[in-house]
Amino acid sequence: MTDPTPTETETSMTPEEAPVPVVRKQGVEAIRDALKTIPYSPGVYRMLSEKGEVLYVGKALSLKKRVSSYTRIAQLPERLRRMVSMTVSMEIVITRTEADALLLEANYIKRMKPRFNILLRDDKSYPWLMLTENHEFPQLTKQRGKPVKGATYWGPFASAWAVNQTLNLVQKTFLLRSCSDAVLKSRTRPCLLFQIKRCSAPCVDRISKENYSELVVQARQFLSGKNTELQQELAVEMERASAAMEYERAAAIRDRIRGFSSIQNSGTINPTSIQDADIVAIWQDAGQTCIQVFFIRGSRNNGNRAFYPVHAEEETPADVLSAFLLQFYDNKPPPPVILVNQEISEQKLVEEALSIKREQKVEIACPQRGEKKSVVDHAALNAREALERKLAENTGQRKLLEGVAKVFNLPETPQRIETYDNSHIMGQAPYGVMVVGGPEGFEKRSYRKYAIKGPVTPGDDFGMMREVMERRFGKNREDGDRPEDWPDLLLIDGGLGQFNAVRNVLADLGVTGIPIVAIAKGPDRDAGREWFFTETQSPFQLPPRDPVLYYLQRLRDEAHRFAITTHRAGRSKGLRKSELDDVPGIGGARKKALLNHFGSAKTVRQASLEELETAPGISSGTARAIYGHFHPEWLRTQS
Repeated sequence: MTDPTPTETETSMTPEEAPVPVVRKQGVEAIRDALKTIPYSPGVYRMLSEKGEVLYVGKALSLKKRVSSYTRIAQLPERLRRMVSMTVSMEIVITRTEADALLLEANYIKRMKPRFNILLRDDKSYPWLMLTENHEFPQLTKQRGKPVKGATYWGPFASAWAVNQTLNLVQKTFLLRSCSDAVLKSRTRPCLLFQIKRCSAPCVDRISKENYSELVVQARQFLSGKNTELQQELAVEMERASAAMEYERAAAIRDRIRGFSSIQNSGTINPTSIQDADIVAIWQDAGQTCIQVFFIRGSRNNGNRAFYPVHAEEETPADVLSAFLLQFYDNKPPPPVILVNQEISEQKLVEEALSIKREQKVEIACPQRGEKKSVVDHAALNAREALERKLAENTGQRKLLEGVAKVFNLPETPQRIETYDNSHIMGQAPYGVMVVGGPEGFEKRSYRKYAIKGPVTPGDDFGMMREVMERRFGKNREDGDRPEDWPDLLLIDGGLGQFNAVRNVLADLGVTGIPIVAIAKGPDRDAGREWFFTETQSPFQLPPRDPVLYYLQRLRDEAHRFAITTHRAGRSKGLRKSELDDVPGIGGARKKALLNHFGSAKTVRQASLEELETAPGISSGTARAIYGHFHPEWLRTQS
């Protein structure tokens, strides 16, 4: 997306101050008040709630005309009426064109995640194939993140598996190195990749610079989609080598030609009539949507991925697909062609916006016949099957949640279950964690880690759990309001003691209405014999093969897994920390010099001032600072 130009302005539209007492306008009145200063220019508007939450982001060719439509409340659907009723203020950004506004709208939606917009939850980066150009033996490898200068890229690929498949096949065909420059310099004999014929071993001069450069040119041709020309050239070259009785070289070229067939037949979709395009197909059922995206580059299938945008049930496929395309390409360059299985809303405007993003023309087409239609139909079939699987999984998950509600006498089916656990070793590196489960399964974006600050007596699990509960529920409350991200059920890994500790903390915080369940391991810690403790029921066990028991065990085990991995990571970080890290003026180089000279941080601490002054790389002033840090009584006598 292009950055806003210096002529663009961002104006916060807030109601004028009224005489005391202040009456804050809300709903239609707030929008009418904002309209007094909203211009007719193209741009983006944001609707804000009383707490400052962004409710909705929209774009308009004329901001004033578009925003004024929200004041005709009787003509709005129920969902938008509710949105208007929650609005207390508006913010706008003026842009040069409607296409610029469309790009800015998509960027805001991805960052702010307004509840009344169509949302694409896609935070993952995509892998690319990268060929370094600033080396006499260019390296072919996969890469994510920011582009590297002096490199050529091919992609994106839908997954690490997809890019690894292509990388392996290209290495096998063109024998380009994948090792780093440092490894290349340090090799004295060929590595295993040379032995299995996946590298030409330029590290030990098994191939000349000229021949390696020829392989690089051929690989670049192939990855750019010039397969037919390259195969013809290699076929001629193979005949020449055979005629000259250079049979070993002819066999190597033959193997390279065979490699093309492996690569070209490695994907489900390999359209010969499509060079560079994304195939995007949408399928809706039961108020939910799946969108399948196939990445076609150089007439090869670079893999596919399914997406499940969040939206209101009444949203049409055309609107969902249009919003998806803009948000999907917000952080990646669109291809020259996007093939869809149905027309989208404001297609010409979306094409214009994506063309700005690409800095070249982008065409969106809905093919009606031929190979392109077959490819789109195949993507739509994948979208339908993926959605059907997801709906079936959600149905099973919903039944489990209904079972949880029945077992614990909950008033409603829980939509958010938070499970807590602690991990430490004799009080060292203590952590508490929270994992979240709901209708969609484990919600890993909602997981939280709590580094225990204490003071907590080593082994005091109750004290650790109290701190976690205070940090989780003691903030973000106003006048007793219940935040939207609070759970419908708390599941604690522990017995009656943990249950009482959590219950007492919530009571002290004034938190009510959240059911608490503690799950304690049974005799001999056998799975299937767990005891459950609740506020309203006597301790009980579930039948060993009860599906609800299996689900609760999964929640408990996931919390335990997350706690263990979090603790291990924290403990490893602590082990890498040295006493010398706390000495002022001691950086990495001096720390290394001290450890090399004295052998350990403990020996440095015990060293005399004279010994420190004789250490290599340590000046007299630095030695005095180190000695004073470990001997504060000496430092006081020097001041």
